[in-house]
Amino acid sequence: MIKHGMVLAAGIGKRMQPLTFKTPKPLFEINDISLIERAINLLIDYGVQELSINVHHLSEQIEKYISEKNFNAKIYVSNEKDLLLDTGGGVLEGTPQFKDNPFFVINPDTLWNRKYLEEVKKLEQIFYKNNKPSLLIVDKKLSFDKSFTGDFNLINETISKGKENQFIFTGLHITSRKFLTIEKSKVFSMNKIWNNLIKKNCLYGIESKLKFYHLNTLEMYNKISNLNIID
Repeated sequence: MIKHGMVLAAGIGKRMQPLTFKTPKPLFEINDISLIERAINLLIDYGVQELSINVHHLSEQIEKYISEKNFNAKIYVSNEKDLLLDTGGGVLEGTPQFKDNPFFVINPDTLWNRKYLEEVKKLEQIFYKNNKPSLLIVDKKLSFDKSFTGDFNLINETISKGKENQFIFTGLHITSRKFLTIEKSKVFSMNKIWNNLIKKNCLYGIESKLKFYHLNTLEMYNKISNLNIID
């Protein structure tokens, strides 16, 4: 079982302004539970024992929150105060302590809960079956936000891209550092890594069957906050 995880919490949250002028988006709450707590709890409930969290915008608030919560895991903080490293660069910078071990990468923008645990298990199985980065994706028909156009297609566990794409990335995937260290730039997107793997038919995934709630804009945050979603 995978024991390591990375939580992406360094974003500025421009599309959530003006709320993010004073509060970092990972600390926004739905049903009195912060987005970052939901992400952390999912990984800990699955069995993850070590977490790295990258921070940048209003980083002191997130660090204080993490220290006061006393999560049941060893937590490292990777502070990108001098330079935002994007998703790929941030993950590479924040995970040297994981060495060669595979790890989860999770984005708190999605409304995570325990319903995802079974899908996390299936994602881990796919990763070990193929020994390549593996993504949890969802059909855009299941997205609460209907503005998504799709990121990927999925055929027999293999992820591809086309002129039209049916699936959205949920914000959870499994990787290891060996897939990232080939990139020479300090600042780079995870999409660059994935696109290279797609060209080789070496990016894998599973389809989530859960309704997808993604808090990417202030409008969407307000709408989801008023849904009275039962976790």
